[in-house]
Amino acid sequence: MSSYSFSAFREAVGTPFRIPLSQQEVMLQLVDVSEQASSPNMVQFSLLLRGPLEFFLPQQTYRMVHEQLGELELFMVPVGREADGFRYEIVFNLFTANR
Repeated sequence: MSSYSFSAFREAVGTPFRIPLSQQEVMLQLVDVSEQASSPNMVQFSLLLRGPLEFFLPQQTYRMVHEQLGELELFMVPVGREADGFRYEIVFNLFTANR
């Protein structure tokens, strides 16, 4: 799926992701995309997102909606709290066609 590519997320840095929940909606901003040590058989990268201080999202899979990337189901982990909001990380380990 092309939505799950490093370059697609890199182009989305600075844009919002909407997480619709049962009682409300939470907006996260994509802060950074980091390429990890990849191999010929696997592409690895991670996303760092910032969310509001008023609402903490626990570790789990979330349905996220992005204007350009569409609807995604991604496993997200909280990694810290800073003055401007909570930080979350999503890690990708994608097998390539070479395997």
